Amino acid sequence: MGPFLSIFLLLLVTGVPISLALGVGGMMYLYWTGNGMLILSFPQRMLAGVDSFVLLTIPLFLLAGALMNVGGITDRIITFARAMVGHRQGGLSSVTVLSSLFFAGISGSATAEASALGSILVPAMSKQGMPTAYAAALVGVSAIMGPIIPPSITIIVYGVLASASIGQLFLAGVFPGILLTAGFLIYASWRARRDGFPVSPKASWTERRQAMFRTLPALLMPLIIIVGIKGGIVTATESAAVAVTYALAIGLLYRDLTFRRIWEALAVTAITTSAVLFIISMASIVSFVFALEQVPAQVARSVLSISDNPYFVLLMLNVALVILGMFLEPITILILTMPVLLQMAQIIGMDLVQFGMMVVLNVVIGLATPPVGICLFIVCAISGKSLVEVSKEAIPLLLIAIFVLALVALVPPITLFLPHSFGGVQ
Repeated sequence: MGPFLSIFLLLLVTGVPISLALGVGGMMYLYWTGNGMLILSFPQRMLAGVDSFVLLTIPLFLLAGALMNVGGITDRIITFARAMVGHRQGGLSSVTVLSSLFFAGISGSATAEASALGSILVPAMSKQGMPTAYAAALVGVSAIMGPIIPPSITIIVYGVLASASIGQLFLAGVFPGILLTAGFLIYASWRARRDGFPVSPKASWTERRQAMFRTLPALLMPLIIIVGIKGGIVTATESAAVAVTYALAIGLLYRDLTFRRIWEALAVTAITTSAVLFIISMASIVSFVFALEQVPAQVARSVLSISDNPYFVLLMLNVALVILGMFLEPITILILTMPVLLQMAQIIGMDLVQFGMMVVLNVVIGLATPPVGICLFIVCAISGKSLVEVSKEAIPLLLIAIFVLALVALVPPITLFLPHSFGGVQ
């Protein structure tokens, strides 16, 4: 394992894309260890890695989110959130958190959320008198709700790799997402009072009603997906197709979708999907190398040699994932570590649904964690502030996210109550 990790890190440092670093590192390792003939089977292993019916949900959910985004849903979500809470002190900061929650149920992507909301809300908060670095940090950290609230591409990848129920995982993400929202709202309100952020005029009930009716169809999409899956009406893959049809219908109903915008959504979906599936196919090579070297068993023995206390193992696991999240993106971490993670789940004795939400929340926190948090880089580019300035403002928000992570890891009902209520954990 040591030589492979050395090759992999060397390739990353020299600027090789992660997907190629995974595949090339695996091939070089096999050649180094005298197993070069096994490289001939890599094309078949790459195809087998993406030969999963459930993986069809990735391009379909991505397309649904893209259609919603180009169809003007982002503006409607912000208008609705502003009508509901914009009159509070520092109301735009609360609008940012609620918009992130609503947008998460549509996009399933933290980077898409940071880009779409940041380009609108960061300048608006700055214009209202809030520190620009704080505005950027609030958008960047709130965006991690994207992969937690269903539908979520990261959750789908975990479900495929762990052979866990996608429907149960979607349900398990609801309460953690609500806890993150509550924590961020409390902090935003406290910060607004402490720093004396301005107050905006209160929207009338007519304006609130109009904003709600214009946004409600889009906000219903996560509910339609979950009800469809848990009601046995559609499978997880079919629900993704329903989401695309629903997004297209809403866009045409609002008359915001043109042929050009649909083509733009298709292009974005194709590019993103090809990148994700290429990483998964390359990672199947790494999984083969890990299996060949019995890495999961070795790691399990090493951990148990230190302590067999489940809480200590849980702590070590979360610390390791937090560190990985600072440097790698979530899907890469899942693919690299899943064999070891499943071994750890057996040692801890944790349900795979709860374990999955803990792991997913852990790795997506890394999207807003320096030095390589992609969401922070996005909001830094939008705001014009340095990574250091934005990172300082992000620290309290990240501490809230870590607190929610601890609750998810230690309090099973947070993730398992809804799955148990709707048919049990599979």
